Order: sequence, then C-alpha cells, then structure tokens
Amino acid sequence: METRVLDGIINRLLEVRGKPGKQVQLSEPEIRQLCLVSKDIFLMQPIFLELEAPIKICGDIHGQYSDLLRLFENGGFPPRANYLFLGDYVDRGKQSLETICLLLAYKIKYPENFFLLRGNHECASVNRIYGFYDECKRRFNVRLWKAFTDCFNCLPVAALIEEKIFCMHGGLSPELRNLDQIRNLKRPTDVPESGLLCDLLWSDPSKDIQGWGPNDRGVSYIFGADRVLDCLKKLDLDLICRAHQPADKKPKFGFGTFTSTKSPTPPSRIKSFLGAMV
Repeated sequence: METRVLDGIINRLLEVRGKPGKQVQLSEPEIRQLCLVSKDIFLMQPIFLELEAPIKICGDIHGQYSDLLRLFENGGFPPRANYLFLGDYVDRGKQSLETICLLLAYKIKYPENFFLLRGNHECASVNRIYGFYDECKRRFNVRLWKAFTDCFNCLPVAALIEEKIFCMHGGLSPELRNLDQIRNLKRPTDVPESGLLCDLLWSDPSKDIQGWGPNDRGVSYIFGADRVLDCLKKLDLDLICRAHQPADKKPKFGFGTFTSTKSPTPPSRIKSFLGAMV
C-alpha cells in the first residue's frame, strides 16, 4: 500500500477529532485495500504474539470512535506509544467502520508497534447480528462486510508480554495445557462453537465457582480463581489480562485490584479491561 495513500486515509480519519459522531466517508476501494493489506500482515505475524514492554493494553472499543480517538489523545498517537488491543472493535456503537479502519491503518503503518487481537465480535455470526453488518450494508454493501470477515479470520488470538503477561479477549480454556497449542492454531479460520479458540474469545472468570462451569452467554465456560492460579503456575506466568466484560463486572478473586502491569508482584492475578487502557 502506497505510503501516500495510507497517510491520506489516516489523516482523514483524524480530521474529526473533537467532532463526536461525525462520519468519515472513505471510499470502498480504500477500505478494501486496508482489509487486504492488513490481512497479509496478520498472516505474516504469529497467531500468538510475543511482545515486549512498554506497551499499552486496551479493551473493547465497540464502534465508539470518539472514545478511540480520546484514548489515543491520552495515551499518545502511534508511533509515540506501542499498543495491544484485546478485540471487539465493531458492533453496538455507531461508528464501527471508522473504528476498524483507523486500527487497520495503524497496523499497516506500524506493524511492529501496533497489535490487534481478535475478539468474539470479530466473527461473522456475531457481527451479523449486533450492528456491523447493518452499518456496512447501509453505508456501502454486503460485499465489503465479507471483506472484513476475511480479514478478521486472520487476526491473532492471544499475546504474551515479557513472557509473563498472558493476554486474550475472553479467558482460559479447559483444553489449554501449553502455549504451543495456541501457536499451532491455523488461520484463516472462523470461530468454532467450542474448543480452545472459542474459549480464548468467549470464556469469563467468576468469583462464584471453583473449577469450570457453564457460561450464561450460552457459549464456552466460566472459570474460578483456582483455574487462574493453576494456569499461572503451570505456564509460569504472572498475570492474565483480558477484556470482554465491563469493569464493574470483573471478579477480583479476593486478591485485591491489580493496578499496574509493571508491578513485579501484582496483588491480583487476573485483570479485565473494557474500553480502558493500561
């Protein structure tokens, strides 16, 4: 993708800073190119990212484009800071297209400093229902939605920071025995209805159980603090960092509240982020 074209797209997407709700009308060929080029980058990089600090970790955006811009204003626009987003870029909010286009553009511009994980809403069967399909159809056409689907099917699904902080959108899986299982997942792929990939995008922690239990979402599992501690010990990790739930719903597991990923001995072993930045 020509630098001039990419920079023009980014500049237009940033022109609406301070104008909440104002749409940016990129052309269909421009958006298709963002999907195709970023897809190739995702496939060139591993499905399980291994990253270094410092890096800012961000939770669900869900089409809230003004919030995304405000997040960059607070944390620093790329490349001033390195970023890892934990998924759920589309659906629910009114500007999923602007949101995902800026994120893909930054991925293309700074492929070694800007990282995007897959969330459960980066899946055709989900975003067909919760708003992204309708936004693509209303503003462009269904073919463009399918181009995004092809791109989403190539996103990485988990990350490891400094070999100690395990990041994903959803949570743990009863099938997870070692990290090579994630490294060996194949792409492109849709999200299956069960199994390791499904759980990484869908499962939730719960303070009310030990072990594993059925998830009220109707997909995947909930897991207790004992499963978190077991996973950390088995995989020699310090922290699990995930999104997928509002902050007021995150279980604290009796360890207190984790406040800094830089702490050598974090008081909590699992942290949830939704529309937040660490």
